[in-house]
Amino acid sequence: MQDSANKTTSSEAEVVPLPRLLGFFLRFIVLQLVLFTLEMLRPVQEHLIQPFTAMLAWLSWKIMSVFDSGIGAQGLVIYNETTNFAIEVVAGCNGVEATIILLAGILAFSAPWRYKLWGILWGVLAIHVLNLVRIISLFYIGQWNIHAYEWAHLYIWQALILLDAIIVWLIWIRRLPVKAEVCNPVAG
Repeated sequence: MQDSANKTTSSEAEVVPLPRLLGFFLRFIVLQLVLFTLEMLRPVQEHLIQPFTAMLAWLSWKIMSVFDSGIGAQGLVIYNETTNFAIEVVAGCNGVEATIILLAGILAFSAPWRYKLWGILWGVLAIHVLNLVRIISLFYIGQWNIHAYEWAHLYIWQALILLDAIIVWLIWIRRLPVKAEVCNPVAG
């Protein structure tokens, strides 16, 4: 016979102690500070971020040119050869910031490295596939209506890319194996 005082409800069993939660949050913040600082360093910009952004612009142009023969590209600029409407893929449009937030969330969470690596792989892929959709859609929205382009660019897609990182992180947590040390965000 069990004593009713020893029973815990499912909601009580899932409560994370405050010190562990604060530990996760502190690791998350420190990792973001480190990763965002690294991203801003000139060598990282020159050898990683700028080439990645150029590849992203090229890939966006390549995908669009399969369906639209009137598309041109030069460096970071993608343009319509008929209307001369153009967009430039620059820092802030390359998905790097959302990737850094996702990386910090995965790395700060207590989980086996195997699961962290899978989360990073699939998460980065999800962010950058959605970012390709973002760039392509903004290119066509801008040709349709410049005001809609500005609004979609500054508000809709900014939020959606960050939301993508959060959703990917939550799905990753949900798919972790059920173990006390894995499901606890504050365990070392």
